[in-house]
Amino acid sequence: MAGGFLAPGDEEVFDTVGEWPEIQESGARVLTWQSGNGVLVLSYEAVSRSVKVRWLSAAGDVLLDVYREGATRLAFTSTPSAVAARIDFSVGECAGVMEIDIAPRISVRDRLLFQ
Repeated sequence: MAGGFLAPGDEEVFDTVGEWPEIQESGARVLTWQSGNGVLVLSYEAVSRSVKVRWLSAAGDVLLDVYREGATRLAFTSTPSAVAARIDFSVGECAGVMEIDIAPRISVRDRLLFQ
């Protein structure tokens, strides 16, 4: 899928995770969550098909800082006990997925493999 990035609209994000994305001047959307094991900042920009994930420990140390282009789909899920995001990527001969547990505790799993 070389042409687009399917991302939820701001209202759909709010309906799913209970947070409104902050809109940057560039058009990027930014969401920030605080959890028992740190802070997660997720930003995404549909036109450039880019995603940035930054995870800081409760003490403020950077645990993860990833910027990736080639996003094809972003989806959020929410239950009474958990919030999560899934981002699919496709770049050249590689495809992958990043799965992020946002609440109750932050966890990130990332796979990018040759197709």
